[in-house]
Amino acid sequence: MSDNYQGKRVAKSGTVVILLAVAAIVVMMAAVAVMIYQKYWDKNPPPQPGSAAQSGTQRETETVGTISIDQPKPTYDFSQPAPEREAVDNSYFDDAAFVGDSRTDGFMLYSGIGTGKNLTSNGLSIFKLAEKKALTIGGKKYTLLEALGLESYGKVYLSLGINELGVHNDKGFYTSYCAAIDAIRAVQPNAVIYIQGLIPLNEKQIEEYNGNKYNLTNEHLRVYNDLMRKVAEEKQVAYLDLYGEFADENGSLPEGVSRDGVHLVKDACKQWLDYLKTHTVEFDRLYPQGLPGAEEPGEAIEPAGPDTSTEDGSVQG
Repeated sequence: MSDNYQGKRVAKSGTVVILLAVAAIVVMMAAVAVMIYQKYWDKNPPPQPGSAAQSGTQRETETVGTISIDQPKPTYDFSQPAPEREAVDNSYFDDAAFVGDSRTDGFMLYSGIGTGKNLTSNGLSIFKLAEKKALTIGGKKYTLLEALGLESYGKVYLSLGINELGVHNDKGFYTSYCAAIDAIRAVQPNAVIYIQGLIPLNEKQIEEYNGNKYNLTNEHLRVYNDLMRKVAEEKQVAYLDLYGEFADENGSLPEGVSRDGVHLVKDACKQWLDYLKTHTVEFDRLYPQGLPGAEEPGEAIEPAGPDTSTEDGSVQG
């Protein structure tokens, strides 16, 4: 056997060894990929036909190794209050409008927020947002809705209901609140709308202060809060559970939080602000597929009974 033949045989054997080694590496990589893929699907089984993941629910992509997997992204639950999250700083409220009565006015003055638009009026009522010229800006009188339309806002905080507690027209309250949300959305379509649940009362202090002449009770306040939660779910806006933040074991505003049973002292206003800073929601989180179809503002039902709101606000708020 010649030296030339032996050299060719050795070279051929070397080529075979290299090819076998490469094949072995390819097989090992394929096995690893299969193991990763199987491990993923063991933890995340594919959606069944007809499930939310296949019915248009928003999805997000998760990457496992070199494989990209679509995962359903949960939608916001409007039936529940806004969940607690990491606190924002006060600059979050730079583009916020605060709509309310004298309770909210006190919040703007004493919480230390230092920013945001104060669109409040003593004695302001949900029944009269579209008709009562309650705000004076630049020497001109406006309804709340007119004033709200003068600027663009990223957030609108709504806190109304104390002045309506003595008017037992729950259906009118609910319908008027729905109409208010429609009207606010019409003038501020890009704003996150927050309905703030009513902070409880201290009925004992109210009785001592003015004999509770407006018949303000926590029992009826809780009815209104339930109605506002229903409005938030129906109109798809965020609800803030301030009642749960302040109520004591008896469902009342604790002693020392108010001087008249309605309006809050400075420390309580700061507590209110701390709650708002830890309960925020982004517009895209609420409406990942865009704002729901806008509706024409509904017609508010006038209260069946005397309007107990006052021009000067007195104790009511």
